[in-house]
Amino acid sequence: MARTRSVALISVFATLTAVLDTLPGLPQLSSGVWYRWVFVATPLAGIALDPAESFLSVFLGVMISHAVILSDPYEYFFALGAPLGAAVTSLVFRERTRSVLAYYATLLAAYLFSPPAGNLPLWALWDTFTAFVVLIAVVLSRRESYRLANGRLALVFSTLIGLEADILFRVFIFVPLGTYDWLYGFSLSFVRDVWIVSALITPIQVGIALVSSLLAGTTIRTVTRGLMSNCSS
Repeated sequence: MARTRSVALISVFATLTAVLDTLPGLPQLSSGVWYRWVFVATPLAGIALDPAESFLSVFLGVMISHAVILSDPYEYFFALGAPLGAAVTSLVFRERTRSVLAYYATLLAAYLFSPPAGNLPLWALWDTFTAFVVLIAVVLSRRESYRLANGRLALVFSTLIGLEADILFRVFIFVPLGTYDWLYGFSLSFVRDVWIVSALITPIQVGIALVSSLLAGTTIRTVTRGLMSNCSS
C-alpha cells in the first residue's frame, strides 16, 4: 500500500509539473529564470513528498514538458534546477536545513569567485542572497522547530529556499560553468542586461509561488498525510 501511494503521488505531481511547465507565462513574466509556470509546482511537490519522491516527480514532469515543447535542447540541463528545488523545499520543510546551507554556500562561492561575476551587478541576485541570509539565521538560531511552531511560516520559508536553490543551480550552470559563452555565445554585456531584468521579474514569480504554497500547501499536506496514515494502517 505504501509503495502504491508513493507511485500515485509521484505520478500526480509529475503530471502537475508537466502541465504547468507547458503553459505559457504571462507576457510580463516571459523573461528571467522560468519561462512557464513550473515554479508553482516545484514547492508544492516538495511540501507534499519526501526529498527523493519530490525530485523524481518534478524531474519526470519537466522531462515530459520539455519533450512536448522543446525550444532549445540545452534547456534540459537548466531544467534540472526544478527537481533540485523541489528536493530542497522538501528538506527545509522537514527541518533538514544544514545540508541545504552547505549547498547554498558552495554554489554562491563558485559564482562570486568566477571571473565573469566581477562584470555582473551583484545586486541583481538580491533575492538569492536574501534567502541565503535567512537560511543562515535559521540554522544559527537553531530554530529548526519553526514547522511545528508556525505552519504558514514553514510553507513560506521552505518555498522561498527551494525556489532560490533552483535559481542558484541555473546561475551556476550559466555563469561559473560558462555556458552563457560556449553554449549560447552571449556577451557579458548581454548577460548583464538579463541579470537586471531577472532581478525585477524573478521575485514576482517567487511571490506568486509563495501565495500558491500558502493557499494550497496546507490542504495538500493534509491530504498526503491522510493517505500515508491509511497506507500504514
